[in-house]
Amino acid sequence: MKGVHSITTVSKVSVKAGGSITIPCLYESRYINNVKYLCEGNYWRSCIYKVKTNEPRSTGRFSISDDKKKKTFTVTIKNLMAQDAHYWCAVEIPGFKADDGIYFQLSVTREIPRLHVAHQEIIGYNGYSLTINCYSGNSRIMKWCRLGRDCVTQTSGSIDGMRVTINASISSGFTVTMTGLTTKSNGWYWCDTEDFQMPVHVTVTEKPITTTPTPTTVTEGITVATGDGENSSVGNGQHSASVDLKSLIIPLSLLIFIVIVTLKAMRIFREYIVPLRISYKTIPLHIDF
Repeated sequence: MKGVHSITTVSKVSVKAGGSITIPCLYESRYINNVKYLCEGNYWRSCIYKVKTNEPRSTGRFSISDDKKKKTFTVTIKNLMAQDAHYWCAVEIPGFKADDGIYFQLSVTREIPRLHVAHQEIIGYNGYSLTINCYSGNSRIMKWCRLGRDCVTQTSGSIDGMRVTINASISSGFTVTMTGLTTKSNGWYWCDTEDFQMPVHVTVTEKPITTTPTPTTVTEGITVATGDGENSSVGNGQHSASVDLKSLIIPLSLLIFIVIVTLKAMRIFREYIVPLRISYKTIPLHIDF
């Protein structure tokens, strides 16, 4: 077919039956305003479209969206079945010219997919590092690629200024660490074992700044700030968990003083007063007439 290099996507993806998969399709600038669609079929000339960008963007199990700024449209297939195997990312060409498309294959399994990730959508922070786990069993081929760009095929390399490190540090696959993320790092990537690819979309944002307010004294019926930065409502008769120990020193000292005085008074009473009363009662009384 013509124009096979005008659209770029993955070639083969292992997926779980009953699950869903999103496939990115990168196109050339000349196709920005063209209609994009997902076509199903083993052969290009006989494939049948499932969803188009100029029609309802979602039809049953299929949905499509077009990001013209990034020149990428994505197709999502839900509730995957065994017969979901042969698809094409396609672009309509006006006039009498043939449409343009590129083939990708799905390998639907009821077992654990041969190559998979926990989530296709991952968030990273500007200036920080991001690590992705690519679960691939004992595959000897470990690659990390960016859609439409180069791949890192060794244990380390770079993509668009980011340092990429590939490490077989997990028993069920390998990890990919991207260091020096910037907003330019936004986009589609994929884990690659040569036999299979798994697309991953990375969104880079500014890391949120969190502050911990100082706990405040609670009054009745007032909403106060707690130590974890959240607000909690305090009802009547309730008290704050934070207690000012200084306010307890004077009452505690007074209580100790009273206890000491009481104990001393009881000791004096037992040692002096009680014997005196006993001796008084035992003095014989003599009366002379």
